[in-house]
Amino acid sequence: MVSLTFYGGVDEIGGNKVLLEDKKARVFFDFGQSFTMGCEFFTGWLSPRAVNGLGDYFEFGLLPKLKGLYAEGQLRFTDVRYVKPRFDAVFLSHAHFDHVNHIQFLDPEIPVYLGEGTKLFLEAMEKTSGFCDYGEHRYGTFRTGDKVKVDGMVVEPVHVDHSIPAAYGFLIHTSEGVIVYTGDLRVHGPRKDLTEEFADKARECEPVAMICEGTRMVDVERRKNYSEGQVERLSGKIVSSTDKIVFVTRYSRDMDRFRSFYNVARNNGRKIVVSPKTAHLLGRLVEDKRLDLPDPLRDKDILVYFKRKKSGGFSEGDYYVWEREFMDKMVTHEFVHKNQSRLVMDLDFYQFAELIDIRPDAGSHFIHSMSEPFSEEDIEDVVMHNWLDHFKMRFHQLHASGHMNRKQITSLIGYIKPKKVFPIHTENQHLFKKLPQTVQTVECGKTYKLK
Repeated sequence: MVSLTFYGGVDEIGGNKVLLEDKKARVFFDFGQSFTMGCEFFTGWLSPRAVNGLGDYFEFGLLPKLKGLYAEGQLRFTDVRYVKPRFDAVFLSHAHFDHVNHIQFLDPEIPVYLGEGTKLFLEAMEKTSGFCDYGEHRYGTFRTGDKVKVDGMVVEPVHVDHSIPAAYGFLIHTSEGVIVYTGDLRVHGPRKDLTEEFADKARECEPVAMICEGTRMVDVERRKNYSEGQVERLSGKIVSSTDKIVFVTRYSRDMDRFRSFYNVARNNGRKIVVSPKTAHLLGRLVEDKRLDLPDPLRDKDILVYFKRKKSGGFSEGDYYVWEREFMDKMVTHEFVHKNQSRLVMDLDFYQFAELIDIRPDAGSHFIHSMSEPFSEEDIEDVVMHNWLDHFKMRFHQLHASGHMNRKQITSLIGYIKPKKVFPIHTENQHLFKKLPQTVQTVECGKTYKLK
């Protein structure tokens, strides 16, 4: 019997943890953390204690108590007894934390399969983040065209377009037919052809079921979304019409957005200034030639911004070893201030204090290329605008979502023609019930048999 159990991503955005069982095979698809996980009990600096392993998570039901899943050390302060792995594999669709973050708790003997580019992302994050540790794993990498056999089950990864490179959906060949897992995907990015190829392959399989994301399955969109091409064109108009510096902020792993701003800078005779973290990530991702990203060490249009650290100056000893690799490309606040008309600068919200040193000219521009806040009362949004107002900067909201809208999701399901749809990664399962297809809404922890 083939069954599905959803331990995350139910009535929430992200946190996908989908267990598929087929005869003796037990395989998870994604093992992430939702954006609102534990918000009833934890906030800010009040967070689960690493020293307590899974104890704090189990206390509030934030992770499922499943024997044979977790590393022995993570169970030390819990009432769950360690046993050898009872699960055969975990497949990761892409490197966003809401799909991968909780692999840190898994037994290292359970194989973790992921795209070659996704592995580069995880390694870069572990290197540059002081709090990011995904743990030891038996990694296996794949690309489109590969087929991974797991105890009679065959998993076929197929690339999709998303707001991070190396994203995949899966065609899972089970004893009762093919199950499609979309992961996260869109059709308004620069590589919509990848999603179209995934849809074609999924349709050809005549799937018995489809596990479908529904991030933007809503009655009314609350946010303005553009295509990636529109973001680049509109940003280009802003840069071409000013002799002021243009700051941009984006999600750190959104390389399509980086490429858009990189193109805008080059097309307007400017250089783009990035952080050492971004430079390191680019330096790893160029190892995958299929991603077609510029090399930060060799590209003359990329500069790396170094902020003052321990000594108050720019001594080599102030910086991590991985940062020092980019010191030949180093620029400081003084350089940025003197060359404002020649630069586009990547500046995230948590680096705003650098504006005090840079002292941008009044009338400079700031492109916010992330989702707008849910509420006009969002604290970070208020603080951001206080900074922009203080420095008399002009604000622009330009963002392309990583997800399909409701009409596109509906069209995708209608094109693939699954016999049954399981909504996930959505706050609005009920809207799927309006589709002409058979829809099975899901509950967290409940098992659903295909027949």
